[in-house]
Amino acid sequence: MGFISDSLNRIQPSATIAISNKAMVMKAEGKDVIGLAAGEPDFDTPDNIKEAAIAAIRAGKTKYTAVDGIPELKKAICAKFKRENGLDYKPSQVSVGTGGKQVLFNALMATVNPGDEVIVPAPYWVSYPDIVMLAGGTPVFVDCTVEHGFKLQAADLEKAITPKTKWLILNSPSNPSGAAYARAELKAITDVLVKHPHVWLLTDDMYEHLVYDDFEFTTAAQVEPKLYDRTLTMNGVSKSYCMTGWRIGYGAGPEMLIKAMSKLQSQSTSNPSSIAQWAAVEALNGPQDFIPANNTVFKKRRDLVVSMLNQAKGISCPVPEGAFYVYPSCAGTIGKTAPSGNAIRSDEDFVTELLAAEGVAAVHGAAFGMSPFFRISYATGTDVLEDACKRIQRFCGNLR
Repeated sequence: MGFISDSLNRIQPSATIAISNKAMVMKAEGKDVIGLAAGEPDFDTPDNIKEAAIAAIRAGKTKYTAVDGIPELKKAICAKFKRENGLDYKPSQVSVGTGGKQVLFNALMATVNPGDEVIVPAPYWVSYPDIVMLAGGTPVFVDCTVEHGFKLQAADLEKAITPKTKWLILNSPSNPSGAAYARAELKAITDVLVKHPHVWLLTDDMYEHLVYDDFEFTTAAQVEPKLYDRTLTMNGVSKSYCMTGWRIGYGAGPEMLIKAMSKLQSQSTSNPSSIAQWAAVEALNGPQDFIPANNTVFKKRRDLVVSMLNQAKGISCPVPEGAFYVYPSCAGTIGKTAPSGNAIRSDEDFVTELLAAEGVAAVHGAAFGMSPFFRISYATGTDVLEDACKRIQRFCGNLR
């Protein structure tokens, strides 16, 4: 009998964090590395949010709070859902966690039993299948091809549902592809779910505000009210509000589920940081005008990266609707030889050789369940992105 638990042995460390850490180590060693692996806005947290946190500290709001969020934050979250999504929730239907990842973790750990299936459209955020497996469930992957814009098709969802299906996880805009579902596309999916009342829906809306080209965001419970009683709508302040390190995520859904999640959280992390919670209150209630201003910059960066990557030999890069990632194909480089003399047989080989030859850190598509692709985050300076893309062009041009 091994010392490490069987459940932990079912999962792997986060690939995105591992590559970001590797890039940081190389930088610390004095190497010229451009890290494009982390999904983190380079913009600073807005000053009004910082000031709210400082005010909370000065007011002595530094004690334990309710396990899953202070009343003021839950009220702000309910107001946000009503204002932006047309969804009515009571504070008792809201859970606040230490980042969106904990909300997802709590929901799946509180509901998934051995033998339960969770449908995970691919490409997917790296943590979805591992959390499902840690809970003892089985992730059921459904490929969402580039021809369909990396989006789940209703017919494919229908085929994947079995009597054992407990959840569908739907992420829009998507990490890693940036794909976002229009209302009609969501309606086709929710129409399938309406026919299968045993299947719950977990919508990861973390990149809700990061959409471009006049795209209109909608969330599933808004599109199909019949799913309201079996949907967990998850969101957070990390991406849109440039608050990744503050670690505040939240979800809203049926009280029964929220109580179960709170029970689990009470025996794990307990409450999120009291100071970060007060900052999140200001983020949700305060001025929102910086978001479209940031998006204007993100769109320019997206267009630059897409254009430059499509000029690299063997690379094909679709235009994403949202988030701050591109998910280009490197199929045209497979079978070639890198400057090191090593053969490129996979997207993992591609990103490994790219890092070694040009110092550009990206994440291989296999980590997100779909090859041969790779993910680049364009949430960094324009000059840095231009330099990185030139390096990728040079790397691809040197392949033989």
